[in-house]
Amino acid sequence: MKIDKNTVVSLHYTLKNKEGKVLDTSLNGEPLVYLHGVGGLIPGLEEELLGKEKGASFNAVIPPEKAYGVYNEAYVKKVSKSMFQGTEELNLGMQVQMQSQSGETAMAVISKIEGDDIFLDLNPPLAGETLYFDVDVVSVRAASESEIEHGHAHGPGGHEH
Repeated sequence: MKIDKNTVVSLHYTLKNKEGKVLDTSLNGEPLVYLHGVGGLIPGLEEELLGKEKGASFNAVIPPEKAYGVYNEAYVKKVSKSMFQGTEELNLGMQVQMQSQSGETAMAVISKIEGDDIFLDLNPPLAGETLYFDVDVVSVRAASESEIEHGHAHGPGGHEH
């Protein structure tokens, strides 16, 4: 069976950056299981997997536009240090949770500190990065009606209900 919309795919992967540093891998654990075609993976990797079968091994280079997007300076916000009352120490690279006026939460990273000005980067951590994947397709099967209805794989490696 070939990978297509509404197939459940099990795969092992290793993700590296352009320097070859391993950022993530499934090789030391269980394979990643997902429902293809519903946005469970970055778009570029889903495109690369389309049409592959069990046993396929391949490398994929995914540009930022088909991964986590290009880096956007508009997503860096300057806030006052006074907004962090109760926090004793702020450091570069520190992750902080923010809440908008409408109540939505988002994660940000402190990217710069200038006196009482704190710069928060709301870009995804891998925004602007070209991603390098090594992929091994472990299995492919048709999704059940329940999986299609729920929008994710069920059972081992998938979501349990």
